[in-house]
Amino acid sequence: MMTETMERTERTATMDSATASSTTPRLDYAALAPDALRVLRGVEQYVKQSGLERSLLHLVKLRASYMNGCAYCVDMHTKEARAVGESEQRLYALPVWRETPFFTPRERMALAWTEAVTAIGDHGVGDELHAAALEQFTELELVNLTMAVIAINSWNRMATTFRAKVGSYVVSHSTTTEVLRTKY
Repeated sequence: MMTETMERTERTATMDSATASSTTPRLDYAALAPDALRVLRGVEQYVKQSGLERSLLHLVKLRASYMNGCAYCVDMHTKEARAVGESEQRLYALPVWRETPFFTPRERMALAWTEAVTAIGDHGVGDELHAAALEQFTELELVNLTMAVIAINSWNRMATTFRAKVGSYVVSHSTTTEVLRTKY
């Protein structure tokens, strides 16, 4: 009995240690490579000014972040989406969006496109999906949507690789004001 309790305690300690090491930031990539982050921020600025709906961009960022297992970005983008009025129901349903009625046809297509571009694999994005996307988006909007997916995938890879500190993001008043001021 005592041995079983000791083994369970050791397993728990090992799991706690593994969790702590997997959430401990590795390095401050923003401080080490500010020029690289400036480039990514430039892509973000382009996407913000592309004319795509802000609510759609929040959904795209969240869906890709869920797929990539980026807890930092999920935390950030759910906070930002809530700050500008996105519903809890839609945020919670995003990982299972296909099974819910909460998203418009355009949002559903953006989510399908996000998944295909994020998980591009060996086969690329199929012709059928491309044709369907052009029913909801102009060619330029589709390029801009793809840039949004590329940007969030880049951020996800930085944050997960170097273990950005989850829970540390705070929505600033200027971010909320900027988002509300633009087309949401």
